[in-house]
Amino acid sequence: MISTQVFYSGHVQGVGFRYTVKQLAKGFDVTGWVRNLADGRVELQASGDRGELAAFLDAIANSELRAHIKEQTQAPVAQPPLARGFEIRHD
Repeated sequence: MISTQVFYSGHVQGVGFRYTVKQLAKGFDVTGWVRNLADGRVELQASGDRGELAAFLDAIANSELRAHIKEQTQAPVAQPPLARGFEIRHD
């Protein structure tokens, strides 16, 4: 199992981004969370098998959300995100 953190920038807040990501996550064996940041970006942390996690991130990149994503940066994280299933965070 691997874990990753992704920051999405562009017009990614106020467009249903987090809700869509949560819905997409239901189709994959991943856990984690997604939240808005004060600087206008969206942060995602997720864990899963390498192939499953890659397919989930590809599904996000190839969904209708791609029209809102200007840039995404991804980095591995050492600890899996603390989450039950996949959730939207409001912190």
